[in-house]
Amino acid sequence: MHAQSSTPVQQPHIESTSPAEPTFDSQHGEQRGASPVDGGGGVGLASHAPDTSAPGRLSPAHNTFSASRNRIAEYENASSAASPSRKKLEGPAFAVIKKPRKPGDKHSPIADLPNEILTHALAHLSPQDLSAVSLVSRRFHDLVTTPHAWRTAFSRYFPGPDSLDPNAYHDEDDLDDRLRVERRAFTRVTALASWRSEYILRTRLLRSLARGKPVQPPASPAQARLGQPPVASPIVVYPSQMFTTVNHLHATFGGTALNKRPPRFVHGADDVGTAGSSDPTLEKADSWGLGDPNTFLQFSDRFPGDAMYGLGPGNIVGIPNSMDVSQPYGMVHGEGSPGGFVYYRYIEEMRGHFLRPSSGISIPALGIPQLLPIQESICSVWIAKSSTIPSLTDGLIGLISGSSLGVLTTYSLGPLGTRDQRFGRGEVTARWVVSPGVPLIAIAVDEQYSVKRQGENRVWAVVLNALGELFYLTKLPKRSSDDKPAVSDDEAKERLAWSTGRSVYWNLVEPSRRIARPNPYSNSHVDGSYSPRTSWNGMYLSEEQIKAETYEIEDFINRKPKDFQRTCLGWNMRRLLEVDFAGDDGNQAGEAIFVFETGLVEDSAASAKRYVRFNVTDTDRSDAKTNEVQFASPSTPPEPKSLFGGPTSPRSASKSDLDYGLSLSTVQDLEEGKQNRRSTEEWRLSGLSFGGLKAVQISAHAIDGSTFATLTSSEDPLLNFSGQSTVSSPSMTPLYKSCTPSSPADVPGQRARFIAVGTMMGSVLVWDARASLPTSADAVNTLDPIRIIHTESPEISCVALSSLYLVHGGNDGLVQAWDVLASSLGPVRRLNSRFASRARRRLVQAQASVQGVGINLFAAGAICLDPDPTVLRGMVSIGTHLLYWSFSSSAADQYKSHKRRLRRADRGTNVANDRFANVGRGNMRGFIANEQLELERESAQEARQAEHLAGRFGTELLGSDASEEELMAYAQMLSEEALAKDQEKQTTEPLNNHKAAIATPTEDVDMDPEIAEAIRLSLAEEEAKRLQQQEQAEFEAFQQQEAAEGSNSRELTDLEFALQLSLAEEQSRLEAEAEAQEDFPALSIRMDKGKGKQRRFSRH
Repeated sequence: MHAQSSTPVQQPHIESTSPAEPTFDSQHGEQRGASPVDGGGGVGLASHAPDTSAPGRLSPAHNTFSASRNRIAEYENASSAASPSRKKLEGPAFAVIKKPRKPGDKHSPIADLPNEILTHALAHLSPQDLSAVSLVSRRFHDLVTTPHAWRTAFSRYFPGPDSLDPNAYHDEDDLDDRLRVERRAFTRVTALASWRSEYILRTRLLRSLARGKPVQPPASPAQARLGQPPVASPIVVYPSQMFTTVNHLHATFGGTALNKRPPRFVHGADDVGTAGSSDPTLEKADSWGLGDPNTFLQFSDRFPGDAMYGLGPGNIVGIPNSMDVSQPYGMVHGEGSPGGFVYYRYIEEMRGHFLRPSSGISIPALGIPQLLPIQESICSVWIAKSSTIPSLTDGLIGLISGSSLGVLTTYSLGPLGTRDQRFGRGEVTARWVVSPGVPLIAIAVDEQYSVKRQGENRVWAVVLNALGELFYLTKLPKRSSDDKPAVSDDEAKERLAWSTGRSVYWNLVEPSRRIARPNPYSNSHVDGSYSPRTSWNGMYLSEEQIKAETYEIEDFINRKPKDFQRTCLGWNMRRLLEVDFAGDDGNQAGEAIFVFETGLVEDSAASAKRYVRFNVTDTDRSDAKTNEVQFASPSTPPEPKSLFGGPTSPRSASKSDLDYGLSLSTVQDLEEGKQNRRSTEEWRLSGLSFGGLKAVQISAHAIDGSTFATLTSSEDPLLNFSGQSTVSSPSMTPLYKSCTPSSPADVPGQRARFIAVGTMMGSVLVWDARASLPTSADAVNTLDPIRIIHTESPEISCVALSSLYLVHGGNDGLVQAWDVLASSLGPVRRLNSRFASRARRRLVQAQASVQGVGINLFAAGAICLDPDPTVLRGMVSIGTHLLYWSFSSSAADQYKSHKRRLRRADRGTNVANDRFANVGRGNMRGFIANEQLELERESAQEARQAEHLAGRFGTELLGSDASEEELMAYAQMLSEEALAKDQEKQTTEPLNNHKAAIATPTEDVDMDPEIAEAIRLSLAEEEAKRLQQQEQAEFEAFQQQEAAEGSNSRELTDLEFALQLSLAEEQSRLEAEAEAQEDFPALSIRMDKGKGKQRRFSRH
């Protein structure tokens, strides 16, 4: 520590205790020494060497590197200083010391800190504190309201890829003091998101997930009648009524603002081909599928001793039975044995039926090869999960199956909706030979396909074969109205299906083309890299060409798997397929196809590849000239921009606005130039690394299926946002040009989409499916994982992920939820662990046995999550049981407070439901509620009465601890005071009453009647004059008030005038009655309210 001179006012100062350790400056990069900040402030960075840099800035060190002979030693010293062990021994990076200040200096030292340091310090606050710190000062408000402050706080709280660095996370208690300015890649959870909203919502949603508060379910009518409130349980477990492990799940989630229906699930077990449905709110399975008597045998049961996947002798192709389920449309099952069938059961049918296979006809002139069903095995199936594809194809495509002969067949779901063409349920509608003789092992279809994507010519279907070849479709098949069979027999329908298939063409992803086996002796007459496939009508082939093509296809179909393995490389029927249909390259393309080599086959290693589709445009000279005019800039060097992304000077700001206006003015020129552009489609290859893991074997895979992860750039509401929002909060909605993202890179999260795989060693690897796109078709780049999760499970049996969290299931039944962005290195919540202890012991024993594990009833088979990431619910299958969780996410709503909770209406009204019922035990609860309500009313009334007495008599002035004698003395004093006031009031009576008492003769005095009458007349005249003067004074005051008011107030309404007339008539009637009764009429108008003798004489 430096020695400082003593001054009367001392302020804290920050000094770096490790000058040899390099520091990071946001503007000047990594430096050898720390630069001081000395400008009158008490907080700064002090170095051991003096520096004369400007105050309030981080200046680079001016010292130069030493000689070349000392560079190696300096590098070793810097590396050892940055090691975790050395860092712990050196202590903190900063120490607080005193710095001299002048007496009376009220200048804030924080005002001299650069914005980079201040933003980095504020990033350590919680979301609530970071929002509240904007109220401290104008400078804090300017910093907090910029996206950079929230992006920095987000990067600090969610490390993401930094969690893979062991030096940064060698200790959980050690804080990472590096300045994080990089942008995290993730899928956002809201439509019009900002860095602030993502930071707040993610932290609150993860807190709600960890807390596990249940969602209050709505009461059913039966529960409301019986007075039984619904029991809120966050996790529900119930049997599925299946005989083997459930490994297929699909759901339609409801219960939202637009869909009030509860969620419905369909679960299936492909071991025996059974499927059922269930309602988690009722905690039981439905009767659908339980009465279906059809069960199916596996390939190993029908062909014992034969090798699967076309291996071994290579004469037949066998694969485990495949299945796909759909809650709206039912289930489809494919037998993976030679002679296998496709079985389909609709959601409204209790029993399914087998779909018709090929009839074996051969018409080469029409391009129909001969297919023998006895040679065909069903290797892959698909069923529609939504109504998009069936609607866009006019009912043609609802089911798809891929066979071992390389034939792809589509079926109809039946007469659904009002369509021009009616098809039977399970009717064959289209058929292609995509890769003759090579099995089609995987099918992927875009469930969010729309008319807009169809207009952009985007990919909607992808198939994968055993040699790793990928085929895709960008057009939808159509059936002409003229192509209708004259006779509705099976052969006519099959011919029509082949004709419909020729309306589109399956394209090959060129980088995935099969590779011929090296033949140094050139003794093979077959080209291993060539394969025919069904042509389409757009090729305009002649009949002879179609026949030649059909004969060639039949030749490839009759080949056996061993023939392809002898001529080609890469035969593997255990590959996995995932497709990101919503990827975008900015030119109506960008779909990404992922192919995973599992590594489960002998003599093979696990690998992962990504194929990305690009539309490369070739512009002519006119377009080049237009771009030259638009994007040309003067030879002046570009001005440096601030770290926060804003302009550094008014000149740069005006230039940005000018460029923005020029870009708007040249939109029309660009649209005209698009007509002259020609696009060339190409596929670019990338490799996915496993983060240093060795001997990887992939056992599970999943891709993010959240709502905003499946949107293209043209469908993204944040990129296509225009105008101000009247729904969202201004603090979370971009309102002007500088805040509205202009490209996917400016969107919070950069429109990323996660893809994950689980391994046989219990690890989960996560990649960003849209990161590091290759720049050319010749360059192959590598994509590193952003997160590696090491679980406690021996093997990963299933995995699923959303925009918020990832859920993994192990073969021991362990199910855990993880944060993909690594806000916590451990699991956020454990969903299931009841089988973990005993299952591991039995699994080890089963793996050591000759028979193997077999059907594992402890393992987690499948996971299904809600596509809305703000709704924390999902389902996982544990053996034959189903586990459903639904956690409350109300804490994530920052606009909802406890004061706005739903309040119940008064009892006995029809405004809302009563809390208590009127039957059963509800009577007792109602009686208790009534009694409690009465007691509360009595207590409130007593409190008001006590308050009135205290204010009237001051009973609480003496306090609650006053004795009875003190209270009696205080009461006597109050009584005496009241008596004195009454006596004083009686002695000071009005003068009129006193005069009247003196002038009024008594009964004892004998007075002449004429004198008495004269006295009474004079008194009556005086009283009449007094009343007249009083009425005149009141009338003048009324006129003055009317004059002060407006003209509108002077005019009486008809109602007021009628009331005055009625009052005048009533007063005249009373005066007439009084004159008829009294002997002296003049005395009747006297309104005397006095006491004593005057009142007594007036009555007589």
